[in-house]
Amino acid sequence: MTEAIIVACITGAFALLGTYLTVNSGNKTIMAELKTHQAVQDEKIDNLTNEVKKHNDFATRIPILEERVRQLSNSK
Repeated sequence: MTEAIIVACITGAFALLGTYLTVNSGNKTIMAELKTHQAVQDEKIDNLTNEVKKHNDFATRIPILEERVRQLSNSK
């Protein structure tokens, strides 16, 4: 009877160890994928930020250009 308990405990310990190693390995894989995904997202956000800055610069220059065109057409 005690041999059966010892065998069951050893089997349970190895099962627990196998589960831990499997979960740990899967977690490392997921974390690596998330890190890659985050880097891609950060790059996309940086590119979009640059595009918005260009657009905002263009939007602030247009009224100035319109005013200059009005001044040139009024001076003729």
